[in-house]
Amino acid sequence: MLIVEDSIVSDDLAMACFCCDLQQCQGACCVEGDSGAPLDEEELATLESILPKVRPYMAEAGIAVVEQQGVAVRDEEGSLCTPLVESRECAYAIQENGLTLCAIEKAFRDGVIDYQKPVSCHLYPVRVEDFGEFRAVNYHRWDICRCAVQKGRETGVPLYQYLKEPLIRRFGEAWYEELCEEIAARRDR
Repeated sequence: MLIVEDSIVSDDLAMACFCCDLQQCQGACCVEGDSGAPLDEEELATLESILPKVRPYMAEAGIAVVEQQGVAVRDEEGSLCTPLVESRECAYAIQENGLTLCAIEKAFRDGVIDYQKPVSCHLYPVRVEDFGEFRAVNYHRWDICRCAVQKGRETGVPLYQYLKEPLIRRFGEAWYEELCEEIAARRDR
């Protein structure tokens, strides 16, 4: 484990290679699973404010779920997350050319909103768990991402480098720089 500020970071971020291969997995992480994407409490207000601009990008089934359940729901453990269509895909998931994409991210890429997508989606396959005094930053291994692991090995891209932008978005530039320093120091030992 690595200690970075108030975070306990799994060695997997430095050791594992990862590079999403959307053409292979077709966005399965937006469809599979037993609950929606985890959300921070602050993201609830953001989702509510951007919904009118994201709505035109959404699938009809997703719109219906959000109208019925709201922009976010509580899962079985009481955690805030995106709602699901038929207990399966994220309400913000859309289909395009055989791929599952995010309506929020599509609106962002089109310059309609300035919020890219939920930070947990941006960080995936890294999951952050808050324990009050510290946070655990772990690599969530999921079989549907085996093509991303294979592509990561082929390209030699470590997980922490692949996720540089979302790690900085979540924790800040200083945190990321300290992570890189900790990884370099460990390699030098």
